[in-house]
Amino acid sequence: MYQILYFLWGTDWHIALKITGYVLISLSFIGIVGTILLENRNPVKAMAYIMLLIFVPILGLVVYYYLGRDLRKKRRFTLKGSKDETLMLRYWESQRKEIEHLQVQLRHLVSNKQEISAMLLNTRHSVLSRNNRVQLLLNGEEKFPAVMEALRAAKHHIHIEYYIFAADNVGNEVANILVEKLKEGVEVRFIYDDLGSDDIGDIPDLLEEHGAEVFSFSPVLINFYLNANYRNHRKIIIIDGEVGFTGGINMDARYLNTAENAVFWRDTHLKLEGDVVNLLQLQFMMSYRYCSKNTFPFGPPYFHRSDLRENCFADIVASGPDSEFPMAMQTILMAINLARRSIRISNPYFIPNEQILTALQMAALAGKTVQLILPFRGDSFFVQHAAQSYIKSMLDAGVKVYFYQKGFIHAKSIAIDDNLAIVGSVNLDYRSFYLNSEIAVVVYDKQFVHKLNSAFEQDLQDSVHIERRLWKNRSIGERFIDAVCRLFTPLL
Repeated sequence: MYQILYFLWGTDWHIALKITGYVLISLSFIGIVGTILLENRNPVKAMAYIMLLIFVPILGLVVYYYLGRDLRKKRRFTLKGSKDETLMLRYWESQRKEIEHLQVQLRHLVSNKQEISAMLLNTRHSVLSRNNRVQLLLNGEEKFPAVMEALRAAKHHIHIEYYIFAADNVGNEVANILVEKLKEGVEVRFIYDDLGSDDIGDIPDLLEEHGAEVFSFSPVLINFYLNANYRNHRKIIIIDGEVGFTGGINMDARYLNTAENAVFWRDTHLKLEGDVVNLLQLQFMMSYRYCSKNTFPFGPPYFHRSDLRENCFADIVASGPDSEFPMAMQTILMAINLARRSIRISNPYFIPNEQILTALQMAALAGKTVQLILPFRGDSFFVQHAAQSYIKSMLDAGVKVYFYQKGFIHAKSIAIDDNLAIVGSVNLDYRSFYLNSEIAVVVYDKQFVHKLNSAFEQDLQDSVHIERRLWKNRSIGERFIDAVCRLFTPLL
């Protein structure tokens, strides 16, 4: 080989190797840049990758290989998306007689907020439901006991879909309950994200040994391809098609505020009962079919009409790499634009796109009260500083920004006026809007929004208000770090 190189280059072999290496690397960069341009990505995101490749070549190659490649997305998710729409259409057809009647009722209750439900309906993403009971669960102290009680009461099936499921005292206790139910003949279908649940231990093997159907969503290593994108960030539990849980709290003991945990973890979750559970079940069914290539009956006991006679309207908004539109982002954007008096947002990762950023600024400039609670100290240095780069523009427009100081606020909740709430797994960043599978509940109910606002008021007591003058006077060093981190926000 060396002789061939020497013959080709007419020089010393190690110099020939270097030249060959430079040529190959240069061709690789040209090929990657060409691929990025041909994919017609968002110009800001494309430029971020290209700049990273130019200024930090080796790091750029690693980041692009791990996070930037889009080669498998269409192959993996396009067919899933088309099948999901077929399932939603079947469900829509089964409920068609009531849909128009419910839309009229909702219009009288929440004024123009029914436009959100109409958008979700017209895009085949959700069907408005009314007979619901939605319970607000704050932190792991309220969520975990409620979940375990419901799991122990299961009679027919338990469906679980989680981003993080850890083999700690919480995860192991849930696993033991599942084993007990399996022994009783209860069906268990269990989906966990392979990247998020890196600490799941032997729980999948334990459940499979006792008869559960267990699936790793999008394994991190497939044919040596690092699957960092397109994660399943959802947190879903459905029990007997009657009770559901979803929100921001993973199955992990760190969400349980005990003496063992140094950081207080503030988060929000929901317990659902009523017809909205059918919509949650439908979303699980889509993930289950993607993982297993199987399905389960589209009827009782998995799907059935609730006996509840409540007047709580609710939708489910779900989005992912298979979505034709970024529905989670569009739902949040529409909710902000439909606000008449107030917008209250809690979110741990505030890296908004231009649409969300502009909508919040316009709402504040129009005289609406816009309040935003963010972590004082995040769990990622890079993300924390990137988020801080957006605060000045918020303050300049009149948005009231608060830093939560009691611990780490991981809650992903939005309250609009006194009659609309959105609670789920969705972060206000590019990854949640476009890359990950996410889910949230849209609740049109004054009583529930009142409870969510009460929790927000308590969080304000544990937060410090950011004054515009003091924020603008921060040191050049701090602002420079924020600005540098912001350059790479399209890659987050």
